[in-house]
Parts: sequence; C-alpha cells; structure tokens
Amino acid sequence: MRNRVCQRVCSILSSIFAVLVVLGVDGKSACGDEGMFPVSEIGRLNLQARGLELDPKEIFNAEKPCLIDAICRVNGCTGSFISSHGLIITNHHCAYGAIQKLSTRENDYLANGFLASSRAEELSAPGYTVRITESFEDVSEKVLSVVEPGMSFLERTKAIQKQQRTLEQAAEEQNPGRRAEVAEMFVGERYVLFLYVNIKDVRLVFAPPSSIGNFGGEVDNWEWPRHTGDFSFLRAYVAPDGSPADYSPDNVPFQPKRFLPVNPRGTEENDFVMLLGYPGRTARHNTASFLKFEQDIRLPYLVETYQREIARLEQAGAEDRAIALKLASRIKSMANVEKRSRGQLRGLQQLRFVERRAAEETELQAFINADPQRREKFGDLFAEINAVYAEMTDHAELEFGLRQLGTGSPILGLANFIVDAAHERQKPSLERERGFGDNVFAQTRERFELQQRDFHPPSDRSALEATLIQLSKVEASKLPVALANAVKSSESIQQFLDHLYQSNEILAASILNKTLEMTPGELTNVDEPFIQFAIALYPTLLELRERDKDREGRLSRYYGDLFNVKREFAAADSSRVLVPDANATLRLTVGRVEGYSPADAIYKAPFTTVAGLLAKNTGLDPFDAPPQIAQLHAARDFGNYLKANLNDVPVAMLYSTDSTGGNSGSPVINARGELVGVNFDRTFDATINDFAWDHAYSRSIGVDIRYVLWITGKVYGATALIEELGFERP
Repeated sequence: MRNRVCQRVCSILSSIFAVLVVLGVDGKSACGDEGMFPVSEIGRLNLQARGLELDPKEIFNAEKPCLIDAICRVNGCTGSFISSHGLIITNHHCAYGAIQKLSTRENDYLANGFLASSRAEELSAPGYTVRITESFEDVSEKVLSVVEPGMSFLERTKAIQKQQRTLEQAAEEQNPGRRAEVAEMFVGERYVLFLYVNIKDVRLVFAPPSSIGNFGGEVDNWEWPRHTGDFSFLRAYVAPDGSPADYSPDNVPFQPKRFLPVNPRGTEENDFVMLLGYPGRTARHNTASFLKFEQDIRLPYLVETYQREIARLEQAGAEDRAIALKLASRIKSMANVEKRSRGQLRGLQQLRFVERRAAEETELQAFINADPQRREKFGDLFAEINAVYAEMTDHAELEFGLRQLGTGSPILGLANFIVDAAHERQKPSLERERGFGDNVFAQTRERFELQQRDFHPPSDRSALEATLIQLSKVEASKLPVALANAVKSSESIQQFLDHLYQSNEILAASILNKTLEMTPGELTNVDEPFIQFAIALYPTLLELRERDKDREGRLSRYYGDLFNVKREFAAADSSRVLVPDANATLRLTVGRVEGYSPADAIYKAPFTTVAGLLAKNTGLDPFDAPPQIAQLHAARDFGNYLKANLNDVPVAMLYSTDSTGGNSGSPVINARGELVGVNFDRTFDATINDFAWDHAYSRSIGVDIRYVLWITGKVYGATALIEELGFERP
C-alpha cells in the first residue's frame, strides 16, 4: 500500500515544494540547515552533498523497508526501535508519565529507577501507545470538496473537520487495527491522510533514576552545558499473530520492519547528523501581529500562571512523597512549558522579532501593491490577519481565564469532559468534536481515568481559587451567571470553593462510569457540585469553542493566501527560501555536531563529560548523581565508551539540526544510518525555534549514546540490554 499512495503523494508534494530552493547543494555544508522536511522530500535535498554516506533511499523508500520504519511516535514524543524485539529508546522525560504512574511510596521508580531483569518483569506503561507511520496519501481534493462558495469561516472549518474525520473513519474501517489522521500540510491548501500502526501494549524496560534522567532539573532545563542522561527503554508488544492488542501476558514483542543499529563509538565534532521524528507545530510564516500577541499577551500569561501553579504544587508535595508522586508529571510538564515560554519571550524581545517580521511584511506588501492583480487579491491580507489577533487581544483576559478553569483544575476539567461527552455523544459520530468519535472515545476516556488517579483536591482547590480571583477582574456582564456570582467577592469565592470541594469522593470512578453514560438531561439530576458547575459553564465554553473555530477558519484562509503570495515572492528572487512548518508528522532535519557562540567572547563546546557532571554534583537535588558514577569515574572504569580527545565518557552533545517540541526522543543518526544519540532539548537561545531558526544560535541537545551505554551496562549492569543491542557484556 505504501508504494501506491506514497508515489502519488510524492508527485503532488514535489510541486508544492518546488519553490523550496535546496540549500547547500554545491558541496558539504559546515552548517545545519533550516527545515523539518516531509520524508517525501528527502530525494530533493541532496543530502550526500551535506555528508550523508547512505543512499537517500535507505532513509525513505516506498518499495521496501527503510530507516523511517524504525521511527515511532511515543505519545507526544518520538522513539526509535533499536532491536528486532520491539525495544525502543526514547527520553526519560517522555517515559516520565509511565514511570510516575507506576511509582508508589514503596516502589519509587522516579527516585530509584527501574530495571526489568527479564521480559516477564517489564511493566505495562499506563496510557502509552506507539505509532508507526505505515503510509500516507494526499487527500486535499477530497477534503476541500466540501467547501462551498458563500460559506462562513465557521461553516468552512466545521465542514473541513467533519470531512477529515470521515476520511479517517473510512481508512480505519478499510485497515482494521490501524489509526488514521488527516494532517493539514499547508494551511487551508494541502491535506495528507497518514495511516499508522497503533500499538497499545507498551512496557517499561529500563529507566534510570531521576538523579540521572533529570540531573540538573529545571535549573539546567533548556540550558547548555547539560549533563542529563535523558533516556529510557520501552518495549512494544503485539498479539501472537502480530496484530496490535491490549495488554496481555500472552502478547509477544513487536518485530519492526527495520531497527536502528547502535554505534557505541558515538560521533565527533563536525560530523554530519540527522534527526527523524515527529516535531510539533511551528509558526515561521505567521505575521508580526501573531508574534506581538505571543510577546505581549500569551507568553507573559503562561509564565506568570505556571510559575504560580508550580509553586503551589511543589508546596503541596513537600512533606509527603505520595502526594509529590501524584503531582510530579504535572509539575514537570508545566515547568518545561514555563521555561520554554520564558526563553521564547526573551528571544522575541532581544532579537526584536516583531519589528523584523513587520519589516519583511512591508517589503512583501510593496511586492503585492506592485501588481494590480496581486493587489486586488492580496492587498488587504495583512489587515485581515491583524484584525483576528486584535480581536484575540481584546478577549484575552476572559478567554484565558475560562480555559484555565479546566486546565488548572483537573477535577473541573473532568467534569467539563463529562458534560461535553453527554452533548457530543448525542450527535452522529462524524459530527462530534475530536476525541468523542466512536473510534477514539475509549482512548479519550482512558486518559481521563488515568488522570483521575492523580487528583489531589487541596492543590486542585488552590489552583481553581487563583483562576477565580483572576476572573473576578473581568466585567461581570461577560461572565456566565454562575461564575459571576461566585467571584463577586473574596468571601463568595471561598464559599463557592467550600461548596465544590465538600465531598470526600469528588468525581470518584463510580461517578465517572455512571455519568459518562448519561444524556444532558439526566446529568442535570446528578447531585455533584462540579458537574452542576460544568453544566452552568457549558454554554459559555461552547461559545468560546465556536469563536475559536471561526478564527481558525479565517486564519486558515488568510495564511493560505499569505503562503501563496510568499511563494510568488520567492520565485521572483532566488535568494529567498521557504521551508514548510512542522505539524506533528514524520520529518527529517540535518545538521552537524558543533558548538556556538551565544555572546561576545563566549564559546560553548559541543560535548560535556562525566567529569563536568561530577563538578556540578552537590549531593542535593537536582544535582545528586548516584555515588556509583563517581566511583566508576575515579576508577576510570569507562569500558568501551571513552572519547579519546576528551579522555572521558561524553554525556551530552550539541548539533545544528532544526528541531522543536515532539522531537524529544528523536534518534540522532550519523551519516551511515547508525544511532549515536537521543535528542532531548534545545538551548535556551533556541527556544525561539518555533518562530524562527538561525544557525548562529539554534542548537539541539542530545544524550550521547556512549553515556547511555555506560549508564545502562556499567553503572546499572543491564547486561541483557547491552547484549540485545548486539554488544558483548561490558
């Protein structure tokens, strides 16, 4: 199937990307290149001129197994198969949710790590799935066939979303056991249907303790130099007949079509490297008004809100490890976003991105105005886009607060889900909001059931209180009556919170199971304060959802036009290069192992070492490396993992690939197609990558494979894993 559909989509995408002037075709580049390219474009990138030693068809081939068959999606991250027995390597922070869910006060795998001594001891990872891209097909004509002249922007968005779900459902019916997703490759213009093998039995094999996997904690997060062993091993299992199946002791390890060989010699400075993975969304073609909204409104709100909530959650778990474990995943997730947002905010301000993008738009507007036909078609384009962000700015205080009600309070978030489900499940499956269709509802429900295990009402109440205080500043007439009454005064807020949190069994599993089978009318009779509050909020949240869809429809149309006129502009000037934005589909990016200079007289070298780790080590969290690291280092027991010119084991490395969120866990692959590291971060300067990339400051960070193998084999004696990778016992 891959051959048929991939050949078709490749020919179509080639026309789309024809304007992408290939970078560095005249010889080996010493630099990385901007761009996270769809795998269909690999043949156009002249990778061998950049240093690739493989035939590009070894990376992507529509006719036979290739490297992309070794790449998988692990929840929101990337992973790679590194043995024929379904063994996956990804980041510790990508496996963090499973490690946290499996941890108890008695078996604290976050603190102490976990190692299965045999496959029978591997632990089922709650809520984890592994997806492998099997095929993809251009479905642009089918998606856009439902768009009719005269449709409002809201109607257009709804029609497209329904058609996407229709195509997904049809593909899943034709391919049992597969998961389908239609991705928008170019805003409002090109859509591709991806078909995934969806593996539901995923098990934890080895995770180092957080004192390795999260060494440096949030102090070092998004920073360089870095000494974090951010890796873990999982294994994918399937039914004995090879089909995806829920967990069962009878399941067997999945056999991938291809796995990545591990090179224990690692890599060297200036070596070619590439990442394959599933980067999240970037916004490099968005306008100055978008960047200003990010800089002035959204990012400051995120930083302030998350800093406040992180402090509350950390305080809640300070005296009780069981509570700390419940809250650990939320804290880590928020801390990661908070610091990234701070980095993006600093980058936008220091690099004056709003002004720079505005200057580019002035030049583009002049190009538009120079031609009467272009002026007629695109003359008001920037004004139309700017109006959307002006509207978002005007409503930001209210809308951010309404969204934070459910995200800041997981208990209220669950109640909102129950009410939403009651309404959505009354509709035909294809007309429901994403996540509520018959083919995915069980998975959505499982996610909320897992979240329920970590409810901690006192910290939940504290978070909801802070949001209500913020909403009390909004004009009362803009709030739903139930909310306006609750936030009239500090006394009314406390009384309302007392009412909500009066029960010791807030939305217990028995209530969840019962209420998810109810209609909206039946829910009104449920004597549960959170559900009644969610019912009162529902019309307002529904209105907000519709408003978001209207904006999405407008921006989809406008940004589609913007990219088209940019394409004309680039075609008129060969020095201009457009690159596609990432959208959580399989992509390739290339670069070199290299340091950088973030400021005058400062150079950051591309490797860190165990000696550097020990120099940071204080014995106190987050710099509390296990003592056996110092013991082995003192004995110079490095096994085969010494890097000669460093006279040490390398821990982490820098390279100039273009990456973003979702590339966590991506394999760092050398010129011969071998695994030499595992990507886990960017530098603080490179947090701005979502909006722009520049070789001067954009660097990604990965854990060096030599440190992975040294920790796994030497420090923790996981000899079976080392042997599974094809190496002798250390």
